[in-house]
Amino acid sequence: MSVSELKRRRTFAVISHPDAGKTTLTEKLLLFSGAIQIAGTVKGRKSNRYATSDWMEIEKQRGISVASSVMQFEYGDCVINLLDTPGHEDFSEDTYRVLTAVDAAVMVIDGANGVEAQTLKLLEVCRSRKTPIVTFINKLDREVREPLELLDEIEQHLGVAAVPFTWPIGMGKDFQGVYDVQRDQVRVFRAGQDTAGGAVETLQALSNEEGERRFGHAWVRAKEEIDLISGATPEFDREQFLAGQQSPVLFGSAINNFGVKEILDALVDLAPPPSMRMTVQRPVQPEESKFTGVVFKVQANMDLAHRDRVAFIRVCSGRFERGMAVKVTRSNKTFRANNVVTFLSQRRETVSEAYPGDIIGIPNHGTLSLGDTLTEGEQLQFVGLPFFAPEIFQTVEVVDPMRAKQLGEALKQLGEEGAIQVFRPEAGGLMILGAVGQLQFEVVSHRLSTEYKVDVRMAPARYRLSRWVTCDDAAELRRFTDSYSARIALDASDAPTYLASHVSEIEVAQKAWPKIVFNELREHSGAPFRKAM
Repeated sequence: MSVSELKRRRTFAVISHPDAGKTTLTEKLLLFSGAIQIAGTVKGRKSNRYATSDWMEIEKQRGISVASSVMQFEYGDCVINLLDTPGHEDFSEDTYRVLTAVDAAVMVIDGANGVEAQTLKLLEVCRSRKTPIVTFINKLDREVREPLELLDEIEQHLGVAAVPFTWPIGMGKDFQGVYDVQRDQVRVFRAGQDTAGGAVETLQALSNEEGERRFGHAWVRAKEEIDLISGATPEFDREQFLAGQQSPVLFGSAINNFGVKEILDALVDLAPPPSMRMTVQRPVQPEESKFTGVVFKVQANMDLAHRDRVAFIRVCSGRFERGMAVKVTRSNKTFRANNVVTFLSQRRETVSEAYPGDIIGIPNHGTLSLGDTLTEGEQLQFVGLPFFAPEIFQTVEVVDPMRAKQLGEALKQLGEEGAIQVFRPEAGGLMILGAVGQLQFEVVSHRLSTEYKVDVRMAPARYRLSRWVTCDDAAELRRFTDSYSARIALDASDAPTYLASHVSEIEVAQKAWPKIVFNELREHSGAPFRKAM
């Protein structure tokens, strides 16, 4: 394993509340790295130009991200693996799983709205994993909240020390640029062009008289604020950043390309290279010579012409080589990985080798599932890939009975993909779909129609809660599922699930069957369940 290749890798996700500018920032990161030559629009329905990371047809129509996207590119001496995540809370499961595959995150905050609900949820996940976070406060070209207020809110709500790396000079129509605290220079703002690499005007030092003459009150006020924060905020400590206790804060305007290069530079300089990953059996170090990887995402129909199914794999250790024999520890089967790709969203390139931190894709026909561990032979199981108990349930039936078989196959693929949770009632009857948010049903209905040519009817189910049921005594578990057969369904991985209309029904069942564990969170492919709170 080449240590130099390992040190070159930076793998991070871009996260935010909806409409904070996450996908726009992702486009501009690609632009500034040279990976694309012109940035797509996020909501340009009248344009043929769409965000690179929004490749699904429904994303182009709705102007929202509903699935995570993977993009690999080079910047300077580094290989960047960037994962764009859905901002909408209805797709939080996909985002949570992506966060298990990265080593750092960029948190985008709308300067007008500050810290929002979905931001808090995602930060909790990052903090539980000690994921280092770089904060980008966006939309300074608009009227936003006071930067001091935003800084205080980040510290109060997110529980991390916010360390300004840049500071805004004015906002909205009066936005003049940012002061680079590290370099003691001002970068002057000019409304952006859709290209990168243009000339940048800088003024040395905040005491520069030309700045005060040109920018007047905004310059003077920024100087006063910087004097204030210099004594009130801690010095940047990289060890605290890597432990998730400090977050560098940068200001800018992604739509205007302003502040984007600084984020890339901060990630290259500060974000960690790939680190240790935990399995049930032992820790796995990236420097190990043997290849290991974990499937953190499965996506069906990325290429409609070939009806393919791609497993996204985070390389955790060793060196992956195209054509090598790889073992799937869940099934104990070995296959040769000949068709392997890297991504720029939907665009693919065949890859001959990959190193820890890299995200590779293996097209397959059901061989690989979410949570699968790949090795050169050792029996390992990576942990931490979450599935959450759904909160909304709908029944689904096919409009044309002649398409029933196609519906079954489509739901099997979408369930394995994790786009929605699919339950097959043991007592028979209509299939039940479970979701965290209502929008998931709309996306699934759209995908069934456009990708699988299956039109369906959905209706609210009588259930409101679900718990995966487990027991150390297999016979006791079977007695329980037989006794409640009308409420038991199997999910995409055949895990038994208890469905309920009210929490009291779960409480009664728990008292009657004390050996049965009711789980509201589970980890896939044989990894441990977690008991309900």
